[in-house]
Formats: sequence, C-alpha cells, structure tokens
Amino acid sequence: MPDHISSASKAPSPTQVIVIGMAVIVGILVVAALVLFLNLPDANAFNIRVERIFIENDALTQGGEIRLLEILAQSGTAFSDTLASYRFIIFVLLVFATALLIAALVSIVFLVTLARRMAEIEKSGIQVSSLVVSRDERIVQINDMEFKLTEAALETLSVLAEARLDDDILSGLEIESMISGKPEVDCDEASGATRIKRLRDHLGNQMMSELLIKNIARKGYVLAVEPGAIKMI
Repeated sequence: MPDHISSASKAPSPTQVIVIGMAVIVGILVVAALVLFLNLPDANAFNIRVERIFIENDALTQGGEIRLLEILAQSGTAFSDTLASYRFIIFVLLVFATALLIAALVSIVFLVTLARRMAEIEKSGIQVSSLVVSRDERIVQINDMEFKLTEAALETLSVLAEARLDDDILSGLEIESMISGKPEVDCDEASGATRIKRLRDHLGNQMMSELLIKNIARKGYVLAVEPGAIKMI
C-alpha cells in the first residue's frame, strides 16, 4: 500500500521568497518596458514624412518652399534625437524602479524573518549555554555577557540557580523566606516578586531578563536554563 502523501506543502524559505519575488518584479517590468517601447512612435517617422513630401511634390522648386522643407527635415532630426533621449531616460527609470522594488522586497522579507525569529525566541525562551555565578566577585556570566550585581540581586539569582539544579520552582513567598531566613508565615509573595523585579532590572536587557527568569502561573519563578549549564563558584 503506497504511503500517504501529505498535501501540505513546505513553507518557502526567505531566500526562495526573495528569488521568486525578484523574478516576478523583473518579469513585470520587462513586460511593461516592452509594451511602452513598442508603443512609442518611430524616431524616424517625421523624417520619413518629410522625405515623402519631397518625392511626391516635384513642383516645390521655389527657394522659400525648399527652405521650408529643409526646416521640416531639421525639425524631424531634432525630434528623432529627443525621442532617443526619452527612450534612454525611460530605460534608466525602469532600472531604478527595479532596484527599488527589489530592495523593498528584501527589506520586507528581512523584517518578516526577524519578526519570526523574535517570536520563536519569545516562545522557546533565551538559549543559555553557560551561566556562571561568582559569589565572591558578585558577577554573573551569561553566555558571553557579564553582569555586576548587587548583593541582594546575587542572592536572588543564587537561590533561583540552586532551585533549578534541584528542578524546583520557587514562589515569591519561598524566595523571600530563603533569602531573609524567616519562616514563610512571616513573609509575603510581594517581597519575593520585588526581588525578582530588582534582579531583572540589574540584568538590564528587559527581553533577555524576562525570558531568562520565567514566571509560571500559580507556581512561581524558574530559570530558563538547563541544569548542566549552571555553575556556582
């Protein structure tokens, strides 16, 4: 029995979208250029008419009449040169239009790709390959970024890191109790939430800190870091 083939096609990549878009833009502009140039009058049309007048009117022998025909011939030449310059200007404008449309397409695809990547980051969380907490120096190193923390912020991060190593989720009440050394009945949730807020402020980048320290509804706070990536020194 043949395997079932899904009718859902794979979404095109940004590179494919750019290539297809460029091909469509160039194709449309080439067709427009052909239609425009084919409908422009012939540059020698005026000269051909003047030449026909010379041929069909042998009676035009007076000096003034011949001079008039010469002026008409010169006018035809000027018209031919002007039309040739117009053709070149139209060609240059079409090239600029193609370049601008391609640049706009690339910019749109880039922005859409960036928006998708940001959405993926927000969905999956920040990817932390290394988180080193130095208690003595009051420094935390996240990947290649280093942050100097206050004593209170470092204590909050240390509690969260130790809880992550134990695969625990801490509520604001538990965080406050562990840091202050008071029993949970003497602490409140708001104090722990305040400590989390101050830690996020010290980390600086709001998006990074929000994704690094996740708030799970009705459960508490947890570091979005694999336990193997955490190191306490």
